[in-house]
Order: sequence, then C-alpha cells, then structure tokens
Amino acid sequence: MEFASEKTHESLSKIARNDGHGEDSPYFDGWKAYDQNPFHPTQNPDGVIQMGLAENQLCFDLIEEWIKNNPTASICTSDGVGKFKDVAIFQDYHGLLEFRQAVAKFMGRVRRGKSTFDPNHIVMSGGATGASETLIFCLADPGDAFLVPSPYYPAFDRDLRWRTGVRIIPVDCDSSNNFQVTLAQIESAYTKAKEANINVKGVILTNPSNPLGITLSRETLTSLLSFTSEKNLHMVCDEIYSASVFNSPAFTSISEVMQETECNPNLVHIIYSLSKDMGLPGFRVGIIYSYNDQVVQCARKMSSFGLVSSQSQHLLASMLSDEVFIEKFLEESPRRLAKRHGHFVKGLKQANIHCLEGNAGLFLWMDLRHLMKVPTLDAEMKLWRVIIEDVKLNVSPGSSFHCPEPGFFRVCFANMDDHTVEVALKRIREFVSKRSENADDKKLLKKKHWRNTNLRLSFTSSKCDESLMSPHQRMSPHSPVPHSPLVRART
Repeated sequence: MEFASEKTHESLSKIARNDGHGEDSPYFDGWKAYDQNPFHPTQNPDGVIQMGLAENQLCFDLIEEWIKNNPTASICTSDGVGKFKDVAIFQDYHGLLEFRQAVAKFMGRVRRGKSTFDPNHIVMSGGATGASETLIFCLADPGDAFLVPSPYYPAFDRDLRWRTGVRIIPVDCDSSNNFQVTLAQIESAYTKAKEANINVKGVILTNPSNPLGITLSRETLTSLLSFTSEKNLHMVCDEIYSASVFNSPAFTSISEVMQETECNPNLVHIIYSLSKDMGLPGFRVGIIYSYNDQVVQCARKMSSFGLVSSQSQHLLASMLSDEVFIEKFLEESPRRLAKRHGHFVKGLKQANIHCLEGNAGLFLWMDLRHLMKVPTLDAEMKLWRVIIEDVKLNVSPGSSFHCPEPGFFRVCFANMDDHTVEVALKRIREFVSKRSENADDKKLLKKKHWRNTNLRLSFTSSKCDESLMSPHQRMSPHSPVPHSPLVRART
C-alpha cells in the first residue's frame, strides 16, 4: 500500500518539515560538492578541494606528541586504564571539576591573564553549536530577536533560530569601512526593530569575526557594551577564535572590557569551544560562560541533552592543565597560522586577488568583485558555480554569510597540507588568468568587429555619396536607398 509523499510529509512535526536548518544554502551545497568528489593528491587529483571548512590542522603534530608522552591521560591505554571505572560511570551534568578548572585556566591564559574565569560559571555543551542554542533558549522566547552584525557565520541561522524560534536581525556592514560594525549601525537597527514591534533581547558578536578574520577594537566593544547595558539587552560574544589571533592588533575579550565599563554583568555571556583554537571539533567541546547565576543554572539543566563525554573531559583536563605544553601551543599555533595566512595572501596577490587585511581566524575574506560582470547576487552565484564546478574549489560565497555586497568569498586556509595549498593556489591563478584572457579576447574581438564595421560603413557611405553617384543614380535626400547596407546597419 502506497501513501502520498505529501501525506507522509504532513505527518512530521513543523521543525522536521521546515527548512530552518539552512542545509540547502550555498554554504552547505559547497560541502556536498566536496563530499561527492573529494580531492586526493594521488587517488583523485582533479577532485574538489575543501576550502569551506574552518578547521585548524596545522598543529596536530604537537597534540599527537603530547598524547604519546602522556599515556595516563587516556583511559584507553594500559597506563591510564586505572581511571576507566571512574570515568565510565555516571557523571553529573555539571561536568568533571578538573575539566571545568582546566578550561577556566586556559581561557584566562588565552586572554593573557587580563581576565580570570570561575569554573563554577562554566557550562559545557556539545560543541559551540549546542552551547549557542542552549544559551539562546535561556535568554529568549520564540519571536524575540537578536541583532547580529553581517556578514556572519551561516550556521547561526541553524544554531540560533531553527529550534528556538528566535529571530536574527542582520546589521549590514560593508566594505566602505572594511566591514567594521559601528554603534550607529546597531542603534539604527535597534530603533527600526522597535518601530516594527519586534522585541529585541540582545546583540550577538563574533570576535574574532567569522568570516572576516578580524578582531573587534576595544573602543567598539566598549561602545556596544555600554549601549546594550543601557537598553537592558544581553551581550553575547562568540569568542571561539580567541587563541587564533596571529597578527596585531591583539585580541580584546568582552571579559576585559567589562572591567573598564559601567555595565550590568548579568547581561554578559561568552560562547567558547576547543574546536577552532585547539583544532578539536570532533571532541564536541562547547562552553557557555555566563556572569548570570540564573543563566548558569538553567543552562546546566539543558546541557543534559548534549554533554561532553567524560572520556574527552578526562583527557582534555590533563592536556589543558599542562602549562608547559599549553604555553608552547599558544606560541606555535599563531606562528603557523601567520605563516600560512601570509603565504596564501601572497599567492592570491599574484593572481591579482585582494583580501580584507585580517589578523585572526582560519580564513580569508576574498574580494572577487572584479571577476563579475555586474555587482549582483546572481552574478556572484554564477561565479561561485564556476569556482565549484570548473575550478573545483569549495569556497563560500558572501551571500551565504548575509553579506550585503556581492562578490566576496570566504576561503579557509588552515585545514589542508602544504601540497594541497599549492594545488589550490595554482588552480586559482590559472582560473583568473584564463578568465582575463577570455575577457581580453572578447574585447579584442569587439574592437576588431567595431573596426570592420567602421570600414564597411565607410565603404558603403562612399558608394552612396552623391558625388560618386552617376546622375541617374542620384536621389532625393528624402529617398534613401531602401536596401543599402548602411540603412540596414542603422535599423
């Protein structure tokens, strides 16, 4: 017996039926293209290179070396199996105390000791995705809204909106000031939302920015924090790239600004993760740090739906507590990021491609506006399709980040080895060169065509000129030759 697909679809919940996850966006489409035809240097050298994944694979050797030298940190080794039972049995959703202590200490070290963090205010969750959603559940009701400077991380639409029913109001930033958000922009967005009877609950910042790869200045953070506190709005700062700053200016955390600004600490919350700074997304370690006791208590209850495994907590507690290792890692990781970033920027410049001057993160904000015929979303999509299907590079179009200006693309540079980087840069250079040659050929053809047309028209004109016509061929100025090439050319 067959059932109509529509009926089957209707039997599902609204969440199951809707497209709030955003999986059909170009951001995720690029991943699908890679999954269907992944690049491999020998087995599939013509495959798609994954440049849409913000992942730091540049320091795996340091972590692997530490694991080899610290076998007792894992319950899966003969040296560490003695802790197996303690870790394997039920753990309270507060998390292992040693894990929360280690994370708090690590967060303080990343901020150069300018901020300290209380382990009792740390709530763990299944990655930054789970942490973000849990925090929004605690702060807002369905229909409430948060102001988010754009361009912003595409999966925010999933993480913050899909299941919570909360709204995101993009605050458009543009290239006129290198996409820096201003207090005036936030104030304007807030006023418009209030006029539309939208209940704004807060502002969400990503610092350092994904996809821009830049840090927010202390002055900007101070002005925005003062504004949110004055309006009784929550300030949520996603700081998951805080240890991935590799050039000046240095990272400034909202936790530092709080100490210098008159504000309500109960309205300030930080999202953190070990996915980016430590390159450990598979461990699914997300952190909520809130200065609000009620938010901490509520988030702890909700965290039971997405806990970090005790095995991961046990291992990471030991790793993050190793001060010698952490000091070495926090020095070496930015150095390697800076080197890779510089190499990639140089390679792009050789192809006459420029990027926003970045100092943080695992990606570049690449400007390809000069490769588009017209500055439209359709033109951006056409260019992106060519890059995905012909150049075989999964880069993410700016529109998927809600960028108001067409022609910008995010390209990730830290999730591949040196050989793959060179292959990617070669493909880009060849693509731009070929595109330029085609454009020049078209201009040349157009120019030649124009010259030929002029010659033809000039010749035709001389044939029709009265001075060259026989008396029998002369006609009234009001009676041109109806079938002359010149007349046809003008019609």
